[in-house]
Amino acid sequence: MQSREQILQALTRILVDEFEIDEADISPSASLYEELDLDSIDAVDLVIKLQQMTGKKIKPEEFKAVRTVDDVVSAIEGLVEE
Repeated sequence: MQSREQILQALTRILVDEFEIDEADISPSASLYEELDLDSIDAVDLVIKLQQMTGKKIKPEEFKAVRTVDDVVSAIEGLVEE
């Protein structure tokens, strides 16, 4: 079972490596769209990366409410607990 901290670290790696986001900008409260500048295509790519990371299917509607880095961590945490 991954802790929130481990999930956040893995998510941070994805955001830095795949989306070229400055690690200093990534915090639990950072907005994916406003602060980190992701767009809807990036969000789809992020879901795909998270599916690969967790080995779980992520339904797009589960991700519609996600707005911040912490929301993503919570969503992944919910998936890996199933």
